[in-house]
Amino acid sequence: MQLLSLTLKGFRGIRDGLGLDVLTLDFEALCDGAELVAIVGANGRGKTTVLDNMHPYLTMPSRSAAAGAGGFSYYDHVFLPESEKDLVWALEGRSYRSQIVIRLNGRRRTEAFLFVLSDTGAWRPVILEDGAVSDGKVDTYTRCVEHLCGSADTFFTSVFGAQGKRQLSDYRNAEIKTLLADLLGQEHIRELGRKAGDTAKFLKAGLVAVRQETLGMDAEASRLEAAWEEIADAPALAGRAQDAVTAAAAQLEVARHACAKVTAQSDHTREADARRAQLLAEREAAQTAARSAMQELADRESGEGLRLERLTRRAAQRQAQAGLRRERLKGVQAQCNALLASEPLVRRAIRRLPLAEHLLTQRAERVRLARIQLADREQGRGQLRMLAQRVQGIEREAGQAALQAQALRRRFGLTAEVPCSGMPLQGRCQLLADAREAQALIPSADAVLQRLADEKAGVEREGRAVKARVLAMNSVGAQLELSERNLERARDRASTLALLAAKADDMEVARQRLADARDELTGLGVAGGEDGSAEARAEREELEAITAAMQAIGTQRQQKSAGLQQALARLDGVLATLPEPFDHKLLSAANMALDHAVTVHEAAQRAHVQALQQVQSLAALRQQREALSERQAAARRRSQRIENAIGDWALLARCMSNDGLIALAIDDAGPALSGLANDLLLACYGPRFTVSILTQAETAKGEKREDFDIVVHDAESGESKSVRLMSGGERVWINECLVRAVALYLAQTSERRYETLFSDEADGALDPERKRMFGAMKREVLRLGGYRREFFVSQTPELAGMADAVIDLEALRMDAGAVPVE
Repeated sequence: MQLLSLTLKGFRGIRDGLGLDVLTLDFEALCDGAELVAIVGANGRGKTTVLDNMHPYLTMPSRSAAAGAGGFSYYDHVFLPESEKDLVWALEGRSYRSQIVIRLNGRRRTEAFLFVLSDTGAWRPVILEDGAVSDGKVDTYTRCVEHLCGSADTFFTSVFGAQGKRQLSDYRNAEIKTLLADLLGQEHIRELGRKAGDTAKFLKAGLVAVRQETLGMDAEASRLEAAWEEIADAPALAGRAQDAVTAAAAQLEVARHACAKVTAQSDHTREADARRAQLLAEREAAQTAARSAMQELADRESGEGLRLERLTRRAAQRQAQAGLRRERLKGVQAQCNALLASEPLVRRAIRRLPLAEHLLTQRAERVRLARIQLADREQGRGQLRMLAQRVQGIEREAGQAALQAQALRRRFGLTAEVPCSGMPLQGRCQLLADAREAQALIPSADAVLQRLADEKAGVEREGRAVKARVLAMNSVGAQLELSERNLERARDRASTLALLAAKADDMEVARQRLADARDELTGLGVAGGEDGSAEARAEREELEAITAAMQAIGTQRQQKSAGLQQALARLDGVLATLPEPFDHKLLSAANMALDHAVTVHEAAQRAHVQALQQVQSLAALRQQREALSERQAAARRRSQRIENAIGDWALLARCMSNDGLIALAIDDAGPALSGLANDLLLACYGPRFTVSILTQAETAKGEKREDFDIVVHDAESGESKSVRLMSGGERVWINECLVRAVALYLAQTSERRYETLFSDEADGALDPERKRMFGAMKREVLRLGGYRREFFVSQTPELAGMADAVIDLEALRMDAGAVPVE
């Protein structure tokens, strides 16, 4: 992978460090032909932000909680409503463009596009072999990038050394094996193991179903056994049920004979019972007719009571309505008299309203003129602020121009200091050529300083003129406030007079309403005396009629009660002459005994039928038990086959896991990785340290178990120890040698080649001598792995001086001071 250009828009690290909203780096122009490219600048200038975005993956690795793309979000590192990362890069002879848009306005959203440069020179979306198109979705973009460049874990472990990156010695056994499997291209083996594990899981799920079926059959067998035990004596029950049916039939015949005898006795007393029933019916009819007559009288009495109540309520309502009407007319009189009392004020308002409106117009005009003057004053103040900002901008530009002129003179002063001055190499000395170029640029820098000084003097003269004009209008605010108060008072007075003048028409209406109210009150007083006496007489007559009706109802109630008593006495005398009635309880008891005998006989017959059914069920249960036994045997055979298959698939999954073939592949790659790391250590740091990679460890019982450790052999002391026990500086260069050995191994064995390496301040714990060796190791890695370039961030001048090209963010920051920030 080769970087061509990078544009970052809206990133906090760039804004805080360089003062820029947008940063664009043209790597083709900045790094043409360079192998080692250093990114330098003071702390906080955004070096890590730039390096973290020099790859197509959706992460900033030094800000990420995980090694790959997980555990990271762009939203915490951007500030514009719409921020963007635009990276143009090349891989295997084709150019690609990664465009990532991060939106913060409203709902947070990230869109990621991956384009490829077509033969016609146009950018087109990347299309994978399976038809997936880079359509702006994050998942689709990640699939396309990993298809082209491999997994993020492989990239960030082998070729990209992020700041704060975990060392290989800090990885646990499972983590390092998973990582090395990805690096060694063993993913297809892990996929086979995963499929074998899934097959074992499916078989286990099927085994669970078979076992559940077996448990169901066992439960069914228990149920059949319980049912068998329950009806095992069915033939004996059938014999006893037949005997019970015979006994119940004999009892039924006895009950029928007793019921017939009691029925005959009941027929002999039926005529006397009919006469008694007729007399009792007549007695009940007389009582019913009396109750009906009494209810009718009660209804009439209730109606007369309601009539009396309505009469009383109507009289009270008539009197209340007359009083309310009289009070309303008196209120109208009082309202009209109050309105007519203000008639002099209304006439005065009509005379003074035109003068008040004229005064209101004049004062509104004064306020308008004062506001125009105030706007002119505010415009002058705004012009003063703009002129002051122009002066400040000119001063900043002049300061930058002065610094540039000073730098040009310093560069020109090097002509006498360079070692090649006066020697044959003078014509090829880049430093001397740069100093002569600075000599040619010094006059133009001085001219810029003179132009800025003249421009500042002109702006200051203009500012003094505007300031004098603003000072002359300082009293405009007080005049405007006084005019607005006068305008408000004139507006209130005109409004009050207009409201009073509008009441002129109401005066005539009030006079008419007052006359109408007086006439209505006079007529109400006269008519009230005549109508009131007529209604009172009608009410008294109606009251007398209601009283007479109530007395008549009382007389009729007494007569009905006496007639009922006479009829009841006559009927009771006749009933006393009849013989005693037949005791129907005997007939009921006989019928109940007969019903009981019938019920017992039917129950005995049903029990006999059930006993016969149990005999048939016993035969059916025998057949079901035989069939169930055959099914249980088949289920046990199927369960055994599934258990054997689960063992085979589980063994295959373990063989294809990190502890199986992958562990063997890692064991095979271990010597090669150790050899590459030792070659780098020997070439750059001397023969003192050599490393070996151990993938197994011996337990306390003397057995081997899977493990991972990096053992370092010290030639000076003759000791071997784990890299975890070494000092911080020693761990740094040994870890870097191992990481670069992994990159070299991939470059030699993998079909996918990364042409560029990245590292961020990996030399912090090294002493000056080791840092120079560290720079030599970088060139050795480029040579051995066939890499074209490495970008690295370092605060060490020695390492920066060893680079072929330098991207100086301090220079970009100085240039940003002369260019407005977008």
